[in-house]
Amino acid sequence: MLQAVKPKNARSKRALEAREPKEVEDQRTAIFVHGMKTGEVVDKVMKDMMALKQPHAISFSQKNTIRPFEDASSLEFWAHKNDASMFVIGQSTKKRPAGIVIARTFDSKLLDMCELGVEKFVSLSEFKTQKSTPGHKPMLHFASELFDTHPRYMQLKSLLMDLFNGEVVDSICLPGLEHVISITVAPSEALQTSSALPDGTRHEDPKNLPNVHLRTYTVKLTPSGVRIPRVQLTEMGPFVDFSLRRHQEADPDMLKAAMKRPKLKKQDIEKGLGKKKKNLEVDEMGDLRGRIHVAKQDLGKLQTRKMKGLKEQSGEGDGDASMSTDQSEVEDASPPKRQKRG
Repeated sequence: MLQAVKPKNARSKRALEAREPKEVEDQRTAIFVHGMKTGEVVDKVMKDMMALKQPHAISFSQKNTIRPFEDASSLEFWAHKNDASMFVIGQSTKKRPAGIVIARTFDSKLLDMCELGVEKFVSLSEFKTQKSTPGHKPMLHFASELFDTHPRYMQLKSLLMDLFNGEVVDSICLPGLEHVISITVAPSEALQTSSALPDGTRHEDPKNLPNVHLRTYTVKLTPSGVRIPRVQLTEMGPFVDFSLRRHQEADPDMLKAAMKRPKLKKQDIEKGLGKKKKNLEVDEMGDLRGRIHVAKQDLGKLQTRKMKGLKEQSGEGDGDASMSTDQSEVEDASPPKRQKRG
């Protein structure tokens, strides 16, 4: 277990403060690790994935004896030493050829990971087209309902978003959107034929799960005659087809600590983002939406404009008496006439 280090000078104190949890975290740093046996395909895949991750990527050139699903102590040591929270491990064995493991850590402890198999690969250098500028924030497109419903694909979506997503920004200029990473999954009927375990959970064979297709395109904005420009996509690479293999889910307690959010500021509470104002929520586009609950109205008690013609009369007798009293009141209220002088 790693011990807490006390700063000896101001420089080391600033370095430790930079690693402390922040309200808005910095962009995640990924470490690319090569196993003892990788192969040409795995080396090229890791090279192209590292090109998409630059400049927040660290490559270990030497081969390492590492088995992440059996012992994660090496990953935790590297995560603490290099202040990195993502790992991309490439290794190829006879049982699992051309394997890529994407791992994620929290507080220098392994959180979860997923193993992928490379089924088809087209390198970045094989596309003789214009490439995007390194370091630009990409657009991520997930085209399948499985990324929102199936637990295996939901985990993979979360890992890929943490791997390729850049720093958090409030706004971005349109010319700064230079490339888009599209991840798609073909529908499969095999997901509906999974076997049930005695405890009630469902077991699915990874071989029956559909492959994940990763594609990368450059974005070119051209005039369209209106305010919104026309978007043109050009193949940039890499193109990779992954198959799902082993995976390790996150510990519930550690996941709860990783998903913990800081307390809201006073200005956020005034905007309706806190618990003091109910029936307010922020949609996916960042707009604040409110819900109003209106009780059932009794139209009989609705206050309208008062008019004599709309007054209810209790009966005819009462109506005649009221008319006589009104006439007497009018006669009494009339001013006396002046007499003429002779």
